[in-house]
Amino acid sequence: MEMLVASAVGIMTAAGIYLVLRLRTFPVILGISLLTYAVNVFLFASGRLTIGASPVLRDDMTTYTDPLPQALVLTAIVISFGMTAVVVMIGLGAFLGSNDDHVDDQPDNVDDGPGNLT
Repeated sequence: MEMLVASAVGIMTAAGIYLVLRLRTFPVILGISLLTYAVNVFLFASGRLTIGASPVLRDDMTTYTDPLPQALVLTAIVISFGMTAVVVMIGLGAFLGSNDDHVDDQPDNVDDGPGNLT
């Protein structure tokens, strides 16, 4: 199970980094969201991957989960939702202001031949 979760975190991180490096606003927003999901799964998995165990310590120390990463993930979900809403509004404002959603604010240059850039 640990290998599956580690692979999922790695795939989400790789896809998030790939999308963040795009030149359009929407893929960058999706990439940031994927990166936050990957960090949330990583934090959640750091609390121990056990099924049906309580987060309260008992006499036997082998079957418990750490409640701190769960609380951190709940907080991170709220923060990432707010951050995504702010970034979407900034991207929408930039698109409505310039009718283009390039991240670097440069138009596409098409090469029509030697010396002709349009």
